Amino acid sequence: MRIKGKPNSFDIAHLAGVSQSTVSRALRGHPTVNAETRERILAIARQLNYKADKNASSLRSKHSGTLALLIFEDPTVDDSSINPFFLSMLGSVTHACARHGYDLLISFQELSRNWHADYEDCHKADGIILLGYGDYLDYRGRLEALVEQGTHFVRWGAVLTDQLGLSIGCDNLRGGQQAADHLLALGRRRIAFVGNASLRSPEFFERYQGYGAALRAAGLTPDAALQVDAISTELAGFEATSTLLQRGTPFDALFAASDLIAIGAMRALASRGLRVPADVAVVGFDDIPMASFVNPPLTTVQQDTRRAGELLVETLLNLIHDDPAQSIKLPATLVVRQSCGIGLAPATSNPPRVATARRGAAAARRRHS
Repeated sequence: MRIKGKPNSFDIAHLAGVSQSTVSRALRGHPTVNAETRERILAIARQLNYKADKNASSLRSKHSGTLALLIFEDPTVDDSSINPFFLSMLGSVTHACARHGYDLLISFQELSRNWHADYEDCHKADGIILLGYGDYLDYRGRLEALVEQGTHFVRWGAVLTDQLGLSIGCDNLRGGQQAADHLLALGRRRIAFVGNASLRSPEFFERYQGYGAALRAAGLTPDAALQVDAISTELAGFEATSTLLQRGTPFDALFAASDLIAIGAMRALASRGLRVPADVAVVGFDDIPMASFVNPPLTTVQQDTRRAGELLVETLLNLIHDDPAQSIKLPATLVVRQSCGIGLAPATSNPPRVATARRGAAAARRRHS
């Protein structure tokens, strides 16, 4: 191929069979370009006697002094469309940006849109913080596009071995173990799990794995009949727990993958005449502000949203400035409140009354007779 005039990165991209953005990243030595592709691009650049335009490069690398925070739109009982768990993290991110002298651009994530074109590539922001994701297997494709374009981004979520980009997340596995261990220590043996337990929801799945590990360590086998999928809303928790009760499989405790699910679960239990914690002890996950105000106050696994917000900003700035950065897993902390009641000592004493749909219905009939 003969090049008319001064060769540019688009010429190299054409000859190498890659995108112009891949050429740009390869010439900068960006780690997202594999070694073979980088060598091919550099060889073509040498053949064309390509010289980077330093002025143009400076213009492209100019920082806007702004970070973008994209929040996944969640179904909520109000018009906020924001999972309340993210509200406190939002405050922490905002404060951290201010301390580092950055402005913060906040928007909802729309999966149909081109995030990198809307933000970093158009110089609206130097990088992106992602909160929430919906179905992770669908979401992963969007992360692949961000990596391909060399966009600076960090996300709140499970820290996975095969993940794309960097994540700041909670030790969900250990958190699930703590929740189940606490219920076991109270003498509960038939412990249900409400929340999606698949790779489509990796954080919930890790909590479920922790719950299962605790049961097996206690010599118990997790019962598939005591697990029901649910997304993180009160309505989903109510409906999933209603399904659980309709199965008629007895249980004396319930671990919910989020506080919102747990709050819906407690409403479902009450509607069947079951008492929390006397009949069913309940543990949630997140420690949203509402958790301490429901009746009874909810025992839950707390995630450190203040530190999470700080780390999201610090990690993203490290990426932007080509400083060392890594995924970080934060510890989980069990917060004990009245939804679990007190322990049964010794553990071999008679267990609490076990919930079934029939028993709950009978109790309801007695109250109205």
